Amino acid sequence: MSFRLCVDIGGTFTDLAIVSDDGELNVFKSPTTPADYVEGIMNVLHLASEHYKLSLNTLLEQCSTAKGGLFAHGSTISTNAVIEGKTAKTGLICTKGFRDILLVREGGKEDPYNWSLDYPAPYIPRHLTLPVTERVNAEGGIEAPLNEDEVRQAVRQFKEWNVEAIAVSLLWSIVNPSHELRIGEIIEEEWPGIHYTLGHKLNPIIREYRRTSSAAINASLSPLITRYISDLDKRLKEKGYQGELSMLTSAGGMMSVEELISQPIYSIDNGPAMAPVAGKLFASRELSVEDVITVDMGGTSFDLSLVTKGDIALYKEAIVADSMLGISKVDCRSIGAGGGSIAWVDTGGLLHVGPRSAGAVPGPACYGQGGEEATVTDANLVLGYLDPGYFLGGGMKLAPHLAEEVIREKVGKPLNLSLTEAAFSIWNVVNVNMVAAINGITIWQGIDPREYLLVSGGGAAGLHIIHMMRELGSKKAVIPKLAGALSAVGGVFADIISEYNVNYYTTSNLFDYDGVNKTLEKLQKRGEAFLKREGVEPKNRRLEFYVDAHYSYQTWDLTVPLHGKRISSEAELARLVSDFHEIHDRVYGVKEPGQYIECICWKVRATGIMPKPKMQEVSISGEDASPALTGKRKAYFRDLGGMVDTPTYRGGRLLAGMKITGPAIIEEPITTIVVLLGSEVTVTRLGNYLVQLN
Repeated sequence: MSFRLCVDIGGTFTDLAIVSDDGELNVFKSPTTPADYVEGIMNVLHLASEHYKLSLNTLLEQCSTAKGGLFAHGSTISTNAVIEGKTAKTGLICTKGFRDILLVREGGKEDPYNWSLDYPAPYIPRHLTLPVTERVNAEGGIEAPLNEDEVRQAVRQFKEWNVEAIAVSLLWSIVNPSHELRIGEIIEEEWPGIHYTLGHKLNPIIREYRRTSSAAINASLSPLITRYISDLDKRLKEKGYQGELSMLTSAGGMMSVEELISQPIYSIDNGPAMAPVAGKLFASRELSVEDVITVDMGGTSFDLSLVTKGDIALYKEAIVADSMLGISKVDCRSIGAGGGSIAWVDTGGLLHVGPRSAGAVPGPACYGQGGEEATVTDANLVLGYLDPGYFLGGGMKLAPHLAEEVIREKVGKPLNLSLTEAAFSIWNVVNVNMVAAINGITIWQGIDPREYLLVSGGGAAGLHIIHMMRELGSKKAVIPKLAGALSAVGGVFADIISEYNVNYYTTSNLFDYDGVNKTLEKLQKRGEAFLKREGVEPKNRRLEFYVDAHYSYQTWDLTVPLHGKRISSEAELARLVSDFHEIHDRVYGVKEPGQYIECICWKVRATGIMPKPKMQEVSISGEDASPALTGKRKAYFRDLGGMVDTPTYRGGRLLAGMKITGPAIIEEPITTIVVLLGSEVTVTRLGNYLVQLN
């Protein structure tokens, strides 16, 4: 037997999803260990090995690529490092006269009319940004040759300052990279072994701030990710793993360790990027639906993403810690609204929830690990939604009295509310925040959320999703049985994916067919080479081509998919232009059919289709769910006047076809579903939960 597994390190829990040859899919959770992330991975692997009654060595052998298995891994390590400023000390070499690219950015301050605001601090400090004499013009001609002595002096200065990585980003290197390439050679001559990133290789886009920012972030992550992956690989192999690890990426897929080490910027937000992969999977297999809103409410954050017509939305404007990534990544938005999000009352007497979180350590007060702040989890416990003896399937006991104390002290007293009203206020405020976030990626982008299926993930989402459905006007939602580890499940079913782009400017009224098709041919070769390196068989390779375009004098681009690998006729060009007009109309609510468009950047998305494990179906029963009834407990339902006796059901006893109407509570080992009045939950053939509002 072989296994496919994915481990996803979150801010509070480390999740593991694993599927066997016969389609049995299981998930396990263990507290994240920030002091040593690999220890948390080993802990959750031990839980899986105990479940399968195998030694850890045997389990790792059977998920090895050498045995036909898979070990995929994602984490928040890169994201947290950038946010917390714990990346490697990095120097930047830039064109003389452009030392302040990372400071001035694309217009500077968030509010340019507020003169009292300073510019945000640049990602790399100015004193670590060293300019060198060189100049390439926009056509690729060399206006000023590279001063190699200045480059050598810069590298020596960085060495004296003990930097750990070097980023290189020169003006117009995307047109003529000869100077950047020479700088790379000089770095290797002067300082062999130092990590460095060349902007034109990593992200050859036309806007110099974005290219420089992505080069700086990538370089700063290289030492951290190289050390972490090397340590993980070593410790796994000591325990019996054989073969190559697969690393999740922010592009919505995975790639080999070697590929990710060369471009670690793609490890940022790689865990959340798997949530829409899982959402698409469950929507397709349960209801054959292609339009999906996936939400994932974990311990620290609430992540949300869109799938439209089966395509996962990508985003080019992602910002982490005030710096733009500059790369195209899965459009997964996050707000501080997780189970560990802290509730607090401001000086004006208004209640807020988040963005601060209690995290894994000390965690919510009810964890009994020293938490002194009221959190969403504490509120759910006080409201009776959580069973203190069955949290994580009984693997962790909660302390209701500690939750009650902090909610009374931090929320009840300041707002003069009773304990239950204070807890319900926390529950309600976090719901409002999450609904507003969903509206932000749907209604504010011209999308009607009522036309999309909600897929609810994360250990905490089931406690809130039905209320969110009411507010959004959604009629149906799917809550996977394994919702508590949704991103990890997505990793098990992910494909191998990478994206490459090349800038080539042309306009639709004077279209350069020869230049564009040579550019597309170059991209095709890069995509095919990547898939070949990843060992993907030709029959499982897929290349999709795109172009970033805009109307004349517009600042921002829209990404338009091409319908083939080349543009060889006026009819194909006309179709591209028509597609652009329609996308512009959908996004901005206006279009100019007679206007020509400017094509800026051409892209290829290379996908290696991985085998998709089947899922076991559960036994079918009638609608009566009483065999799964475990009893009743007091839980808060405002529609019914407060705390009422509420039926509780054990998820493991529910069979396909069983129906549960609200008010009720369904308890799974890693998630809990609060079934509100006016809603009905049906167990699907795959053992998941279909929610419908009356």
